[in-house]
Amino acid sequence: MVQVKNCLLIALPILLTIAVADRAAAQTTPPASTPPAASAPTQPVRRPGGLVPGQKRPPGDPVQIARGKTLYGIACTSCHGADLRGGDLGGPNLLRSQVALSDQDGELIVPIIQGGRQNSGMPAVPMSPTDAKAVAAYIRSEVGNIGSQGKPPSIGKPAPSILVGDATAGQSYFAAKCSSCHSPTGDLQGIATRISDPKLLQNTWVAGGRGRRFGPTVSAPGSRRTITVTITQPTGESVEGRLVRIDDFLVTLALADGTSRTVRREGDVPKVDVHDPMKTHRDLLAVYTDKDIHDVTAYLVTLK
Repeated sequence: MVQVKNCLLIALPILLTIAVADRAAAQTTPPASTPPAASAPTQPVRRPGGLVPGQKRPPGDPVQIARGKTLYGIACTSCHGADLRGGDLGGPNLLRSQVALSDQDGELIVPIIQGGRQNSGMPAVPMSPTDAKAVAAYIRSEVGNIGSQGKPPSIGKPAPSILVGDATAGQSYFAAKCSSCHSPTGDLQGIATRISDPKLLQNTWVAGGRGRRFGPTVSAPGSRRTITVTITQPTGESVEGRLVRIDDFLVTLALADGTSRTVRREGDVPKVDVHDPMKTHRDLLAVYTDKDIHDVTAYLVTLK
């Protein structure tokens, strides 16, 4: 018994020491943590906005773009330039326009063409919605073709020829539509020599020989393009002269003796008849087809 007791006395401190050491280790060793699950990579969110200049768009309808190019050359070049960088009349650079960059199918450009920014100096262009969408398609195609912002799309490209029409068909069209006012042996004799650039010749005849097509407020005297006006009072008295200015309230005309006269308007009184020799040209703008324009141009370049 004594020997067993002595053995227990020796073993007890050793067991207590082991127990204390295990408890201390349990308190100081941090529990194993589960590693966090790897998060799935997030896709970058694309901010909605316009096309970056030079970025490729889906190809547009080549027929629509070709018509839009013709219409742009007729109605837009004087303000926005042949290369869309701005023209002589102060129109903005369309290659840097956020509207042109953001337009998808004419939803931004067409309302402006139709007069949505007249208060900002952009006049309404007399153009059907279909033609306006064609112009928008052409602008988008040019913006998408440029190599860097503001670079003209024509750099590095051969100048295209517009002489793709049938001169014989153009002569027939001229005889049917134009010969009552113009003659190849009269006012148009040598026109291809005077205007040697076919593109400029085309733009000139389509516009009726004028650079601006939105209707002048002053007509030049002594010209076959002179706009005249006849004013008839309810009493039957009438006066006729060169139109100087007209609006909804006043008409100013220059008389043959060199003086001018301004007449007040109240609705349809007095009767005002404006005689504009160029009205036929403006009316034909809505009638011309691309083939008509190309054919007549091909004919006119032969009048040297």
